[in-house]
Amino acid sequence: MPDPSTTALGQSNKFLQRAYDLTGATDAEQLYNEWASTYDGDLESEYASPQRTVEAVIKHLDDNKSNLKILDAGCGTGLVGDEFAKSSLKEKFVIDGLDLTPGMLEAARKKGVYQDLETADLTKPINRTDGSYDVVTCVGTLTKGHVGPAVFNEFVRVLRKGGLVAATVHEEIWESGGYKSVVEGLGKAGEVEVVGTEAFGILKGETRGGVMVVLRKN
Repeated sequence: MPDPSTTALGQSNKFLQRAYDLTGATDAEQLYNEWASTYDGDLESEYASPQRTVEAVIKHLDDNKSNLKILDAGCGTGLVGDEFAKSSLKEKFVIDGLDLTPGMLEAARKKGVYQDLETADLTKPINRTDGSYDVVTCVGTLTKGHVGPAVFNEFVRVLRKGGLVAATVHEEIWESGGYKSVVEGLGKAGEVEVVGTEAFGILKGETRGGVMVVLRKN
């Protein structure tokens, strides 16, 4: 993503910079509670990751699949749920959301898209049983100062066989943060098919900034 000081995201610049400087869960919870009330308005004109993640899910999903159960990990204010509700899957899914921040979850709840919303720290095991979901999404959470790469093991654990992970990783930490190594390790171990790890534009009109990770559970 471009330097926040040079983007057109208006008042969100200060929040973006703080997001990049996070050092732990406590800092993250404080930041996103402060940001929750203006988050959607700050990002809606520029932020492309939710839409592109839903497009990636639809592209790789079994065409005959219906009654999808989706887990949106790090759901924030529910932008991914909004995109699913506007997509060709709108009659075919239920979605649950997890987020560290009560303020963000309250904003997501108001959208009326999510079935279940729960606070969760993604640096710890996800409180869901094995094989609970058809799809796991994670958008905007795997970035500087946020959740580390081990969370991919949890995403795969809670998926049913044949299920999809679609997660965005900030391009600058894809290799240096260990995400590439963990994803490739899951593929080599035969736990998943690595469907794609393609560069994509986090912001509308851009072609780089993030890596779209799509995995299918074996």
